[in-house]
Amino acid sequence: MTEPKTGRPNILIIMVDQLNGTFFPDGPADFLHAPHMKALAARSARFRNNYTSSPLCAPARASFMAGQLPSRTRVYDNAAEYVSSIPTFAHHLRRAGYYTALSGKMHFVGPDQLHGFEERLTTDIYPADFGWTPDYRKPGERIDWWYHNMGSVTGAGVAEITNQMEYDDEVAFLAEQKLYHLARENDDAERRPWCVTVSFTHPHDPYVARKKFWDLYEDCPHLMPEVGMLAEQDPHSERILKSCDYASFDITDENVRRSRQAYFANISYLDEKVGSLIDVLTRTRMLEDTLILFCSDHGDMLGERGLWFKMNFFEGSARVPLMVAGPGVTPGLHLAPTSNLDVTPTLCDLVGISMEAVMPWTDGESLLPVINGAPRTTPVLMEYAAEASYAPLVGIREGKWKYIHCDLDPEQLYDLEADPRELTNLAETTDPVIRATLETFRQMREARWDMAAFDAAVRESQARRWVVYEALRNGAYYPWDHQPLQKASERYMRNHMNLDNLEDSKRYPRGE
Repeated sequence: MTEPKTGRPNILIIMVDQLNGTFFPDGPADFLHAPHMKALAARSARFRNNYTSSPLCAPARASFMAGQLPSRTRVYDNAAEYVSSIPTFAHHLRRAGYYTALSGKMHFVGPDQLHGFEERLTTDIYPADFGWTPDYRKPGERIDWWYHNMGSVTGAGVAEITNQMEYDDEVAFLAEQKLYHLARENDDAERRPWCVTVSFTHPHDPYVARKKFWDLYEDCPHLMPEVGMLAEQDPHSERILKSCDYASFDITDENVRRSRQAYFANISYLDEKVGSLIDVLTRTRMLEDTLILFCSDHGDMLGERGLWFKMNFFEGSARVPLMVAGPGVTPGLHLAPTSNLDVTPTLCDLVGISMEAVMPWTDGESLLPVINGAPRTTPVLMEYAAEASYAPLVGIREGKWKYIHCDLDPEQLYDLEADPRELTNLAETTDPVIRATLETFRQMREARWDMAAFDAAVRESQARRWVVYEALRNGAYYPWDHQPLQKASERYMRNHMNLDNLEDSKRYPRGE
């Protein structure tokens, strides 16, 4: 454990998209070609049983930023507005004097595309408007132009450039450029500490990878799921299959293998990006003064149980990696269930921001006591109220148990120690001890959620957005998408600048 040389540490957050946490049992699994992530894991506090707050991009990321559940942020789905008055970790850090910047995806919906970030280096990869709003008034309706379908699986393979690669290459380049710029300010006694969030869209489907990464997994022994298509699915899984138009596709074993091979390849693609970012920190002498947090918004089922993508609370979809390294962090593996909701209070606690200023605005808790050896005692909570659902679902992970509830469906209870693949629903048992455990979870759920009120709030939000979206698409259209500003006349060399001063100020380390 080290302390920063001066003042508060810098923070580098590396966020990826749809990375299944079961492949990070203690850092990256042995079979993954991820040397840079493995090196980061060796110096990190690693949280094996970490969960998303909601297994879908926008609600997961809004919750990650604020440490609040979707029922509190009201970001229920990928087209729900994230209101400006919700404090995020970027607000808390900026209030404490940090410079805050984002390079990459955060899937903010609405006219505020910053949410506490002082600067945003890229636009987002996904739209910021209400066009992707689901509609509980039409259960079972597929909105073909944006709903997932199985084409991502049947189309898996190799490409040297894609929409997503183009995006992540830009995200990494601009993030590295920003780190170099911040390094030039290292010697400034008045400089602000910084928090730079670098957020990639891989390994999110479509399952397409560059050949040099694809070839790493030609003989991979993990190209088929451990549990294939189930003969009988729970009702929500049936809804997911319908929403993904599964019946219209003939999914072969070769499709599955190629999809998983591309997914693993894209983890290696990301590993190269992680290595480059850490290399910049190392060469600019900022590494030992920088906290690094590695995380994902949600996971990907990758064919387990016959399911793909996310949208459920099973391990592949809901469990996500979380690693924290740097000043004040003792490396080690932690098994207690944790949540992405905990990131905001943890970051603030690690840099010395008063918890009294943070805790009223979060449903999470600081993991610093866990890192320092204290037990985690509170349950992990999850919510889902987006496409493929007809009413909100909630989940609770505590100890070895996972409980899932939707007013439309039979309850689910799994013992993850005895049944890590979640194949035996213990909510159907007559065992009195397990029935008592089930009743305890019911009481926890009833104390935390009013399911009828939750459902009503989601329906009202969806209905309002359908009216507004249809109105705003008529007549003159003003997009909410972030437009990064480039002040070209202030970059490189211009005639209002002194060439000698410019060259010296842009060099790091400075000349003798």
